[in-house]
Amino acid sequence: MSENEGGADIDGLVPELVLSNDIKEKTEIFDEILQQAEERGIFPASIHHFYRARGRGEFGGFTVPAINLRTLTYDLARAVFRVARRSRAGAFIFEIARSEIGYTAQRPVEYAGVCLAAAIKEGWKGPVFIQGDHFQVDAKKYLQNPNDEIELLNSLIREALAARFYNIDIDSSTLVDLSKRGVKEQQRLNFSVCAAFTRFIRSHQPEGIEVSVGGEIGEIGRKNTTPEELEAFMEGYQEELGSSSSLSLEGISKISVQTGTSHGGVVLPDGSIARVNIDFETLRTLSRLAREKYTLAGAVQHGASTLPENMFHKFPEVETAEIHLATQFQNMVYESQYFPDELRKRMYAWLKENHRNEWKKGETEAQFIYKTRKRALGKFKAEIMGLKPGIRAAIAAEVEAKFAFLFSQLNLANTLTLINRYVKQE
Repeated sequence: MSENEGGADIDGLVPELVLSNDIKEKTEIFDEILQQAEERGIFPASIHHFYRARGRGEFGGFTVPAINLRTLTYDLARAVFRVARRSRAGAFIFEIARSEIGYTAQRPVEYAGVCLAAAIKEGWKGPVFIQGDHFQVDAKKYLQNPNDEIELLNSLIREALAARFYNIDIDSSTLVDLSKRGVKEQQRLNFSVCAAFTRFIRSHQPEGIEVSVGGEIGEIGRKNTTPEELEAFMEGYQEELGSSSSLSLEGISKISVQTGTSHGGVVLPDGSIARVNIDFETLRTLSRLAREKYTLAGAVQHGASTLPENMFHKFPEVETAEIHLATQFQNMVYESQYFPDELRKRMYAWLKENHRNEWKKGETEAQFIYKTRKRALGKFKAEIMGLKPGIRAAIAAEVEAKFAFLFSQLNLANTLTLINRYVKQE
């Protein structure tokens, strides 16, 4: 179904939400969309209890995709829901990272509202998982003034929770110090800060909601994670969380690890992406350890969207809990035959004028454009949103085929039944 089932015109509300520069007005439109969603049995939800059940070994054999939509969010979210309805999939997440909120100009209330509007438009029923991805600690700023950096993230967490982001991934792995002696000391700042943010989330989450919190061991793009690092992080994290209160606090439900990827991939001089060798045995080992010793859903793989298509079936085979997918969908929009060439050229020209300082010595123009073009999405958001409906639909159809492929490879068919068993509307 792709028709709005009654209520105010969702197609009219979405551009109002996206194009408004007034946060009060955005919030009012979000509230109207949320009300319509809840009237139709659509509700923002936490995946925490579902992940804990996986950690207990109650099911497995699939991998949850966490999908970052940087542009054409309404059209692409609708495509995701169409694929999910056809396959009766329920285990998928919409997410946006701290950095993406900035350069795509999508505050949490906008992103959540657009995803819920897409669910309404496509006749979805049930939970919608919306996630704060990489709520990342800036290591340099933290070391200069930890209180200021913590307060910035706390403020973002409060904003995200108000927008019904009931899934938040804390990334304090930037604070890992490999110069320290001993794995636990290397991870100390990481697990201490992650525990502090967990306590903050638990103290601000709505009554009846157990927000799904994720942690991260090693920063994506660096060395591969070891079992010793996972154990050192979890041992220290649990100690910190346990010592904070006489009350027992729920900890993280999953853990992000590094197995050989980098965000956006490694760009070659011609603008293509270098082939990456994922260490799937490391993923298997870390996922099993996370489940059997700590009752987590398993390991999370970042930077996966640009991998070769013949790799995706391997993630459920090694019981990877979750993979994060972002850059390839952005690439498909930019490179679509339907995306106006004149607009693309103006966006690239704007990048060369405004982000030339990011053009490293020795880089080709293709490498520079590939690396920076995400930064033009916020600046040109209104123009992209203003493309003719037929153009947006044609681009979305191309990306929808990719979503369908990924849902098939990740074994998501019929996971809606499992989701409905463990995730209830509060």
